[in-house]
Amino acid sequence: MKRTPIPRPRADEPALRTVTLKGRSPVAERTMEFRFDKPATMTFKAGHTLEVTLISPPETDEGGNTRTFSIASAPDDDDLAIVTRLRDSAFKQSLQTIPLGTEIQIEGPYGDFLLHHNLDRPAVLLAGGIGVTPFHSMVRQNALKRGLRRILLFYSNRRPEDAPFLAEFRDIARSNPNFTFVPTMSQMERSGLPWAGELGRIEIDLIRKHLEGNASPIYYVAGPPRMVSDLREMLTGAGISDDDIRTEEFTGY
Repeated sequence: MKRTPIPRPRADEPALRTVTLKGRSPVAERTMEFRFDKPATMTFKAGHTLEVTLISPPETDEGGNTRTFSIASAPDDDDLAIVTRLRDSAFKQSLQTIPLGTEIQIEGPYGDFLLHHNLDRPAVLLAGGIGVTPFHSMVRQNALKRGLRRILLFYSNRRPEDAPFLAEFRDIARSNPNFTFVPTMSQMERSGLPWAGELGRIEIDLIRKHLEGNASPIYYVAGPPRMVSDLREMLTGAGISDDDIRTEEFTGY
């Protein structure tokens, strides 16, 4: 996963650290979560990114040993986590096979894809595939803070098998009335699982169906560039101001 541009780190935040790989586990088909120890002095906000560098990996290629990832864990979680689709690059192959306990270098946090401060305005999160990772951090952190912020997450995937955190988001929605979770699948004919939820892509009518009539939300869009562009065009076409739309493109994941 690569993201540009990457702002420089905050002046009061040490940027370069060495952490240890603590664990890895699948969270969807061809998708894995990697967990690292979180330095005691490290702080970040939900939506921030990290540069992750493998130190002397067993293999390398022209893509190099560094990638940029959204932080998938919440700021108040004990560990630091990233989530990625599994590909054939040397970086991804090495990350899957290096022993637990291996030291890895991280740099950051970076980025400004952060939730707004005004709690009176809901946050509407529109995610496609692995683009959900910064939203996972946001939703988890909000739940850990007793769900004070109104959040609606619309989450598009081809199939349930492809959707990280599906069960976790449902659990949070059941326990937090301020969180609405609307997953939708676009290729259920290719799935082996049952599905009783929404079908198709994220459309403006789907958003309006779940959004309170007088709400004045801020919209956040994350996913592949084409999806981000299409959803921004959809929102502006529906009369949403550009000032109320914030985007993050995921490429090369």
